[in-house]
Amino acid sequence: MNDPSRPFSFVIVPVASPEDGAETAAAVARYAGAIDRVLGVSVVEKAGGAPDKISVEQAEEHAEEALAALAGPLRDAGLEVETDVHYGTDVVETLIGAAGDADADAIVFTPRGGGGLVRLLSGDLGDRLVHESDVPVIAVPNVETDGA
Repeated sequence: MNDPSRPFSFVIVPVASPEDGAETAAAVARYAGAIDRVLGVSVVEKAGGAPDKISVEQAEEHAEEALAALAGPLRDAGLEVETDVHYGTDVVETLIGAAGDADADAIVFTPRGGGGLVRLLSGDLGDRLVHESDVPVIAVPNVETDGA
């Protein structure tokens, strides 16, 4: 924890796609007064011995686009933002590891539907994240965006 008077000043924000990045940025930006630093994380899921669904290069490009969609609006809101692509066969374990490695105060996300990392924010993956994480997990409400 970085500042005891601001218990969630440094947070991990996972994103799965450019659309998710933009929507998550809009939701998280509303809390810019309570957050100082954001580490945006996108997980490239590895198949664990099975063939990957898409090439690593394609997955990395998709992850970078998702992180760019998150970072720009959060920087515009005055937040310090770093981004990082992580690799793993288990999205939840990878995110929890990223939070621990970065010494983050919390993991912040917006609920979503869909597949892969997007499922993290709903259903079994979100439930696992809440129950297995060593740091607080905070869900922030979605905000309607204009698709930007």
